[in-house]
Amino acid sequence: MSGRASEKLLAAEDLATLPDDGLIHELVEGWVLSEPLPQGRHGRLVTRIAVLLEGFVRPRGLGTVYTGDTGFILARSPDTVRGPDIAFVSSGRREMLEDEDRFLPGPPDLAVEVLSAGDRAGRIREKVADYLTAGTRMVWVVDPARGRVIVYRALLSPRTLQPGDEVEGEDVLPGFRTEVSEFL
Repeated sequence: MSGRASEKLLAAEDLATLPDDGLIHELVEGWVLSEPLPQGRHGRLVTRIAVLLEGFVRPRGLGTVYTGDTGFILARSPDTVRGPDIAFVSSGRREMLEDEDRFLPGPPDLAVEVLSAGDRAGRIREKVADYLTAGTRMVWVVDPARGRVIVYRALLSPRTLQPGDEVEGEDVLPGFRTEVSEFL
């Protein structure tokens, strides 16, 4: 993204100081992107998936599950800060969790995006690309309107899972598996 020379690109630290205006803000290459708060179904599905992940991760000591659009700094100079609906950071990367009162410095191991009615395909692909470029190992895009989960390990080779298929944690969450319908 390029902007006019007279406009100042923001850093992650600037994003953290924006006033609460009822919108969700992310930073992409120094530019603030805003979107309205999600609606009911989105929140219900995010909770359902987070509970499934937390119930698997916590007893096994695998790491930490985040919700609520926790900010992850994916790039610097210019800064990109993204907030996945749900994120997992493995216990092997504890150093990145030393100061949870700030945006987390690095990508999650797993990012989960739950689509809302107004989400545009291009915007979601940009988010997935940002996560993967920064080093996120796997991205799940949950599409309740179409009843599917799209799994990204690489941007150009997604796998689409339908009801009856299983979502697996693969090497990111070894042993995790659940039916697509559990996410919907």
